[in-house]
Amino acid sequence: MDSPRLLRRCLLAAFSAVLLASAAVTPAQADPTRAAAPEPRAAAAVTFSDTFDGPAGSAVNSSKWQTETGDNVNNHERQFYTAGTNNAALDGQGHLVITARRENPNNYQCWYGRCEYTSARLNTSGRFTTTYGRVEARLKVPRGQGMWPAFWMLGNDIGQVGWPNSGEIDVMENVGFEPSTVHGTLHGPGYSGSGGIGGAYTLPGGQAFADAFHTFAVDWSPEAITWSVDGTVYQRRTPADLGGRQWVFNKPFFLILNLAVGGYWPGDPDGSTVFPQQLVVDEVKVTTGESSGGAPIRGLAGKCVDVAAANSANGTPVQLYDCNGTAAQQWTVGSDGSIRALGKCLDVTAGGTAEGTPVQLYDCNGTAAQRWTVTGARDIVNPQANKCLDVTGNNSANGTRLQIWTCAGTANQKWTVG
Repeated sequence: MDSPRLLRRCLLAAFSAVLLASAAVTPAQADPTRAAAPEPRAAAAVTFSDTFDGPAGSAVNSSKWQTETGDNVNNHERQFYTAGTNNAALDGQGHLVITARRENPNNYQCWYGRCEYTSARLNTSGRFTTTYGRVEARLKVPRGQGMWPAFWMLGNDIGQVGWPNSGEIDVMENVGFEPSTVHGTLHGPGYSGSGGIGGAYTLPGGQAFADAFHTFAVDWSPEAITWSVDGTVYQRRTPADLGGRQWVFNKPFFLILNLAVGGYWPGDPDGSTVFPQQLVVDEVKVTTGESSGGAPIRGLAGKCVDVAAANSANGTPVQLYDCNGTAAQQWTVGSDGSIRALGKCLDVTAGGTAEGTPVQLYDCNGTAAQRWTVTGARDIVNPQANKCLDVTGNNSANGTRLQIWTCAGTANQKWTVG
């Protein structure tokens, strides 16, 4: 079933009264073959990291985060977001703690009258943005009816184009009445509010997300975004999912962490809700897909992606071969979606999308035939074809040609970069 989700408003200090959203999603079943996958891009560069080290009670690093203030009428949320450290502070043990309290010591006024709750919302606007890469946070969510924690992103041009034209990427949202489930969603022009495009992931065996820390991530490249929980990929979205509507995710976005109380989607707290509640953040990290120099891409039988005969001519076959450390096996995975060796790009021959279309080396030209997504599940996907890099015939012999094929989670489609 779809879960109803309504609009949110961005309360940025630089611009106010900007509508945001939370959307209806169709839960996606995780592929069990993709569990516990190792991290991609071993040589990737960390462009943003906060492990929240500092004395207990101290504020977050103001060079990385700003604090938003105010209420939110558009969702009928109940909290007032405060400045200072009463609702957002370090715990002295390497965590940021965002605390929702049932209190109003300063007589804050909300859309419904005197506010009943306080909480906090932080963002990196004006401090950090990213275009593509792996965006992740290790979090422990609160529990209870009416709780609504989120880790998400907004297009940095929201002040110029407004929402939803800015785009929104929800890495993780949880509502208290679904203790075992989180949601990941895209919002943009024509697919915002209850029309957002997304999916959900549910922990097995009735576990609750509030019981332990979990890592929530998106792997984001041109024309594709992939969501995972603890390395398990549960959905991937491309422009093909938008039904001809505009893909607005090839530009800078900033990060947001918040804990809302109440609202249309989670419902208000009730007699079962215990306060205070806390969203505990262990780490937030962003890594690019850029590796320094080159690195091998290993696959079936431990062999490497190889340019045949180390020949840099256009159209040279790309194959599987014993790893030997030569330049023909040194690949750079770019945040622009390209995978490069010998100064040229991994290319789907003639831009084909059919099963079995071979891949080759070719002059880098920025076309969809040269765009790839390396996922946390170790797939290398060509979004245009919606197919995976594949060893033909599952044959590990030297010289076996590589191709694209429908992603099946099989060993001949699993790759480790670096």
